[in-house]
Amino acid sequence: MEKLIIIKYGELTTKKENINLFINTLKQNIKEKLKNENVDIRFDKGRMFIRVLNDNFDVIIEKLKEVFGIHEIVIGYELKSLDLEEIKKELLTLLKNKEFKTFKVETKRSNKKIPHISTEISREVGGFILKNKENTKVDVHNPELMIHLELRNTESYIYFERVEGLGGYPVSTLGKGVLMLSGGIDSPVAGYMAIKRGVKLEALYFESPPHTSIEAKNKVMELAKVLSKYNNEIKVHVIHFTEIQEAIYKNIPHEYLITIMRRMMYRIAEIIANRCNAKILVNGESIGQVASQTLTSMKAINEVVSIPVIRPLACFDKLEIINIAQKINTYETSILPFEDCCTIFVPKHPVINPDSRVCEEYEKLIPYKDLIYNAIKNHEVIKIKDEKQQNFEDIL
Repeated sequence: MEKLIIIKYGELTTKKENINLFINTLKQNIKEKLKNENVDIRFDKGRMFIRVLNDNFDVIIEKLKEVFGIHEIVIGYELKSLDLEEIKKELLTLLKNKEFKTFKVETKRSNKKIPHISTEISREVGGFILKNKENTKVDVHNPELMIHLELRNTESYIYFERVEGLGGYPVSTLGKGVLMLSGGIDSPVAGYMAIKRGVKLEALYFESPPHTSIEAKNKVMELAKVLSKYNNEIKVHVIHFTEIQEAIYKNIPHEYLITIMRRMMYRIAEIIANRCNAKILVNGESIGQVASQTLTSMKAINEVVSIPVIRPLACFDKLEIINIAQKINTYETSILPFEDCCTIFVPKHPVINPDSRVCEEYEKLIPYKDLIYNAIKNHEVIKIKDEKQQNFEDIL
């Protein structure tokens, strides 16, 4: 009997004719996550099996908990037999070191040629345990110990505890997106949720020195590093936004500052997305949270791009977003007091129902096409990998 890790797919099993793409991508993502571990991976359409060759189970499970596309992770025991008497014998050996008074046996059999149905097998194994393990009884509602049996093609598997996976789809199965990443609470959470749906992300950050500090930039890089755990790596496109922002501040009526600024950011984001073959933009906007996130504002800002803009947090309230930020360990970094582009030059009374035609007239007051061209031409790209040490690589 061999100890190993069993991966359950969950939502991936609904993909039918596309399932091979999803499972193969999941395997590649797991191989990348475990590249420094001594493992062997095999899979079929029902399960993935990871043999751990150095007994490093705890470390590997912690890493697997950062991989999207996994429904459950279990440490199981493989028996190369479907003989019920042999299964009972091996199970009793595993139970010797376990203390429990109540238990339940749950059986799944993917091999329908096995003569007994699952409930019959569970009853027979349960009766065997009652005879051989003193002072125990069956409790089907709230057992101290769950005993899981899986009978597959020619092997059977025994396991007890299950670890919940992240679920979702394997990263990159749904293509690429560009995340508009600020230093706030919302955008990293939006990025996490997009990655969960199988979107491979690159990030876009707008800096405006000297109005924004190097600490603000480093804060964003730390947030990107957290996201890289789930994305394997992230390229962060850093746009020098100072000239654009100062031109807006000097020439545009102040109530329209935020609206025009966001329209410029969207234009730049679309160009970056087209260059890196991304199909969507992703941001952390939540309906009604600030002036630029009213429905009228979103429409006026969205009109300058043709690429789809995905807002994973659109219908979340702030407390829900904070809860997720705390769960994924971005919250403490996000609340560090370093201002980004979106929090400087904020007018006292920003327009909440901007008129698109007014925006177009105001934009004629600045040479924004030339400014955008220069900002993109001189932008910096930093690669952040999922490793203990950050790896910054200028790839331009």
